Amino acid sequence: MPKIKKILVANRGEISLRIMRTAKEMGIKTVAVYSEADRLSPHVKFADEAVCLGPPPSNQSYLLGEKIIEVCKELNVDAIHPGYGFLSENTDFARKVKDAGLIFIGPSPESIEVMGSKLAAKQAVSAYDIPLVPGTEEAISDISEAKKVAAEIGYPILIKASAGGGGKGMRIVENEAEFEEQMDRAISEAVSAFGDGAVFIEKYITSPRHIEIQVLGDQFGNTVYLFERECSVQRRHQKVIEEAPSAVVTPEMRKAMGEAAVGVAKACNYYGAGTVEFIVDDSLNFYFLEMNTRLQVEHPVTEMITGKDLVREQIWVAEGKKLSYNQEDLTINGHAVEVRVYAEDPCNNFLPDIGTLETYKRPQGPGIRVDDGFEEGMKIPIYYDPMIAKLITHSENRTAAIEKMIRAIEDYKITGIQTTLGFCKFTLEHEAFTSGNFDTKFVERYFKPEVLDPVFSVEEKELLSALAVEFFAASKGKANKKDETVDAPKVSAWRKRLDH
Repeated sequence: MPKIKKILVANRGEISLRIMRTAKEMGIKTVAVYSEADRLSPHVKFADEAVCLGPPPSNQSYLLGEKIIEVCKELNVDAIHPGYGFLSENTDFARKVKDAGLIFIGPSPESIEVMGSKLAAKQAVSAYDIPLVPGTEEAISDISEAKKVAAEIGYPILIKASAGGGGKGMRIVENEAEFEEQMDRAISEAVSAFGDGAVFIEKYITSPRHIEIQVLGDQFGNTVYLFERECSVQRRHQKVIEEAPSAVVTPEMRKAMGEAAVGVAKACNYYGAGTVEFIVDDSLNFYFLEMNTRLQVEHPVTEMITGKDLVREQIWVAEGKKLSYNQEDLTINGHAVEVRVYAEDPCNNFLPDIGTLETYKRPQGPGIRVDDGFEEGMKIPIYYDPMIAKLITHSENRTAAIEKMIRAIEDYKITGIQTTLGFCKFTLEHEAFTSGNFDTKFVERYFKPEVLDPVFSVEEKELLSALAVEFFAASKGKANKKDETVDAPKVSAWRKRLDH
């Protein structure tokens, strides 16, 4: 394949900027696309060229695949990088890109199609002796038959949409009495969200960890795994904090999971960067969950511990280059933690909190990385995912990486909207997290909105009481002096004493 000279990034925000920066380092020209809501976004300013796709709603802008391909033809673009979300796992779009004579920086349309269906994925990997959660191997719609299967597997069970993601079309069923209602809801959600009502049944693992393996393959059949990411801290089945490596994965388990992930990739002739997700039970047994056929939001933690630029690798693979290393060449260097900075209010069930970034100051220092797509004074659009940034820290070990992250969170100054930074700091300081003894139930078990209320410690309360007595005495003394007014202590003086 010829060398790529110009890439259109079919996305927005922080991931667009992240892709363009690597492209620029490689001497590749970039084209940004944007909606009217993103006209002033940094990714638009950074690109060599930019084209407005249309109004803010995604279906009138970022999801217009054919229009994006037309822009490529007009501007002599060689390749399209889809980022994540939007069209990144759309089989039809990937196929149209290829048919238009363009390079899709991602896997083949066939790989996307197989792994886009959870049922098809399970069937594809069954030949590779990969652990699967007990459940049905095909879609099920007959209620009586479904009840029999559920009884055989044993409650609780999980009804899942085959085309699902992000927790949609997913229902936990605790007993047979509630089976029919939850089945109907799952099918209804699946049709509404994905246009596909196919659902299947799996055994519900009550307290799982969510651990994923980064894989990378070229177009010559060479595939490696770049170790694991721990992604168990979630709200609404969506990740908030990720780290690499996991605190509980042993070298033996890492090798077994990595080899299983490579098997999943080979099952669909995968090339490019992809992620194989597993759920892990309390006995550290792991089971294949799904494969994401794109770059992941949390890919930076893998980059930090391996020293590999995954976007650069994606571009090289798309150009037809072979991987320049094998599995034995890859090692883990230190530890990395990522927190997702969402414009959400953790004290209000993590609901989006849209507004203006009145103050926006990024943390700095060695081992700190911020991937973002906003600047001070910008508004957070209501039309898209409310993520503002990804904050990543890297250090020599897990404890040091966590400590660095806590400092970075404290240095991250955002006003005008509520964010998840306070929740992330609470999590990182919690004994369950620091010990590594946590799972996907962390928020449910430990988080209550009141833990983020500004409260004083016992020491601070005692100091405040002493200051109040001192202030009262000083005020009384001044009040007795003729022609003298009472001056309140300056706030800075109070703060200075509280901080020491």
